[in-house]
Amino acid sequence: MSEKEKMLNLQLYDANHAPELIKERTFAKELCYDYNHLRPSQRAERKQLLQKLLGKTKDNYTITAPFWCNYGYNIELGENFYANYNLVILDGAKVTFGDNVFVTPNCGFYTAGHPLDYERRNAGLGYAYPITVGDNVWIGGGVQVMPGVTIGSNVVIGGGSVVTKDIPDNCVAVGNPCKVIRPITEADKTRSYDRL
Repeated sequence: MSEKEKMLNLQLYDANHAPELIKERTFAKELCYDYNHLRPSQRAERKQLLQKLLGKTKDNYTITAPFWCNYGYNIELGENFYANYNLVILDGAKVTFGDNVFVTPNCGFYTAGHPLDYERRNAGLGYAYPITVGDNVWIGGGVQVMPGVTIGSNVVIGGGSVVTKDIPDNCVAVGNPCKVIRPITEADKTRSYDRL
């Protein structure tokens, strides 16, 4: 089994010495570099580069530069996806965003991790577990989402959170580690601003 096959099958793999993965990461980094150096007015060129890089998109999506990812082909964007500055996606495994997802600045989605024992970690072994984000999700500034996490639909993740476990539908979650603090209710439809 190749290192890429191991990566895609949730097994420990060696990304540092796998020519195929090195080549794919270099390709993605080159496209990200080109994307990040386009002028904001070059909308058609920006969309063309993202379509070349990303695994799946719908019609309406925006990623504000700078943006970095490992492979690109494991990223799937739903309709009306918006990401603000400094988005990082380490996509050794699938990262799937539903429709109407808003990601604020300085957020990271990390499918990649390493063993806790230093021998395997120092040998360069790692793993990649998928991340899934549902529909109608707002990710606050500086949020970091860890490997294997699923965030449900109709969710707000408060700024600065580190999401290490699954978050259910219809709630506000915040903290390090991120935890549900309350449901989203009908009363939230009448508020213009809430400090959570």
